[in-house]
Amino acid sequence: MEAGCWTSVWSFFKFLPFFFGLLLLGIIKADVKNGCRLNSCLCSVGPWAWLVMTIGISVLILGLWPVHVIWTYYCIIRTKVVGPVVKLLLLIAVTVLLALWLIVGIIGSILAGLAYGFLAPVMATFDAVGEGKEKALVHCFLDGTWSTITGSCTVVRDVKDMLLHSYFSIMDEIRLHSPPDGKPYEIRLLHIPGAIFAAICGLIVDLVMFTLIALYKFPVMLFKGWKRLIEDLVGREGPFLETACVPFAGLAIILWPFAVLGAFLASIICSIPFGAYAAVVVYQESSLFLGLSYVISSVSIFDEYTNDVLDMAPGSCFPRFKYRKDEASSHGGSLSRPTSFKEKPDVKKAPQRVTSFKSSFDEFNPFKLLDHLFAECKHHGKDLVAEGVITPKDIEATKAGKVSSGLLNVGLPAYVILKALLRSAKANCDGLILSAGSVITSENRPKSKIFDWFFDPLMVIKEQIKAENFTEEEEAYLGKHVLLISDPKRLKENLPHLPSLNEQKQAEIDAFARRLQGITKSISRYPTAKRRFDALVKALSEELARTMGGSQSANGSQVQKMRSGIVRMLSQRSLGKTTIIRGDDQEAQLTGGA
Repeated sequence: MEAGCWTSVWSFFKFLPFFFGLLLLGIIKADVKNGCRLNSCLCSVGPWAWLVMTIGISVLILGLWPVHVIWTYYCIIRTKVVGPVVKLLLLIAVTVLLALWLIVGIIGSILAGLAYGFLAPVMATFDAVGEGKEKALVHCFLDGTWSTITGSCTVVRDVKDMLLHSYFSIMDEIRLHSPPDGKPYEIRLLHIPGAIFAAICGLIVDLVMFTLIALYKFPVMLFKGWKRLIEDLVGREGPFLETACVPFAGLAIILWPFAVLGAFLASIICSIPFGAYAAVVVYQESSLFLGLSYVISSVSIFDEYTNDVLDMAPGSCFPRFKYRKDEASSHGGSLSRPTSFKEKPDVKKAPQRVTSFKSSFDEFNPFKLLDHLFAECKHHGKDLVAEGVITPKDIEATKAGKVSSGLLNVGLPAYVILKALLRSAKANCDGLILSAGSVITSENRPKSKIFDWFFDPLMVIKEQIKAENFTEEEEAYLGKHVLLISDPKRLKENLPHLPSLNEQKQAEIDAFARRLQGITKSISRYPTAKRRFDALVKALSEELARTMGGSQSANGSQVQKMRSGIVRMLSQRSLGKTTIIRGDDQEAQLTGGA
């Protein structure tokens, strides 16, 4: 026992020079502070990454801000979902949000550029000495240099896609969406003053109390985290279990205060929605008293939640009142405490340690799932190109941005998701089976509320498909319906005729297709989805060129020569005739290019 302890201590001291050497090299490459000097700029990439992100994102925000203001007002005015009073309130709220977005966006781009310019080279330097890496010494100096610059450009591009594609997609849905029952939602004016008063009280109380609670628990989180990480480092447990992960875990010890500071700031920021929710309580319960009761109870909810996260004594010293007429909803809403508070075990459980950083990296995250989705889209898309389902017209229309919910934009991703749902339903799997054989379950799925918006409805659809027990012909029919639902003419031409398909099952298939299309539209607005989709369209375009090459290329060149001859021969004719001939000639060119 004593020998093992001394071995761990000796390993710890041997690790320190290695760790600090890599850290120093990474800091030199990410020298943002001295990057303004020419000699430092030449040997460090942090300042360049900071400049690219700060200038690029700020220019996008400033350049598109007038467009966002005008289009946001226009969509709110034209929407049919809400009535005039709600529109007026939304216009007032949006004015404040747009002004704040201009300030927060520019300041955020500066801070994000600083963080990325420093962390990206440092993390790449540590990653260069991971297991399985060849020429580790060379990669220590090269990794995190040019990749940091290209990565900052990628971040700017993703922000551009969100400000253009995602924003306009969401606003168009707001503008064109109709209310479910045909009547616009209107607000009760009688409860507006009480709701505003409760929201003001909630914002003031929660901002002050959340800040005080977070400030009180700041050192607890700091020293408990350091204690756990240092114990794991000495004992080679938890994140230090694998040699390849030791540098990253050592970096986590140094950067832990920044993580705690981020948690402190997040606690202050979350007081805003917590406090504003008091207005929702007043309006829904038609009671100012219940709204003020929620304001006091929200402090208790936050205190209990942070106690659970920090493994402190359960409960709270703050009172918690009933703020819903329905007693159950006071403990089951989105702001209620998690289930861990309700179990109240007799013995206090120690917090679980993670087995290693590597295993946590191998778990699914939203971006890995997006990579898998578009890889499957590429695989199935090539098959559909070979079958003639995806045509040059689809690809050209998508490149030109003429369709927002066409076969490639929405139909193909929905088709891929349907294949995974059918595969999982047949296997009677609790999660979602991917084509590679891996399974997304409730344990390894991304721990993100945004991902839950996609994953939970898909699990419901999977259970419904399992209950329907479709035949192979009906599955093929459903697949075609999902793929071509945005083009009714092609859908009618390509759908197979199934005599056994009654009206009820037809309606169910239509409902499945519409729901999958809606989920896929939401996924297309996710960050980095547009960039991956552009790569997919490029790959399918190249596949289409290979599929239709050879004779088509020869025919295309002949048509091009014929077009040039006809234009020269008829160039002296009247303007009207020339216009007609050129129009016909453009059709011939399209036919030849197809």
